[in-house]
Amino acid sequence: MADETTPTGELPAVWAELIKAVTLLAKGHIVGTSPFHCEHDELTVMADPAMFTPEELAQLDAWGFHPGDEGAFYSFRYGSA
Repeated sequence: MADETTPTGELPAVWAELIKAVTLLAKGHIVGTSPFHCEHDELTVMADPAMFTPEELAQLDAWGFHPGDEGAFYSFRYGSA
């Protein structure tokens, strides 16, 4: 198994961004639902987009999470290779 850290021991950028995004998305968690759903290379996070500021939405977009029509966020960035 390959080492998933950089030569300096830091996480690769994509891992660090995923952790930051999930941490931010937790603030909009929809009560009573599982936080994640993954299907067909799409990661869905059950978080209400209305709970986020425009600045937070822009940051989530930069990290690959986009508000969906069904009141959650989706990303293709972290799906199957």
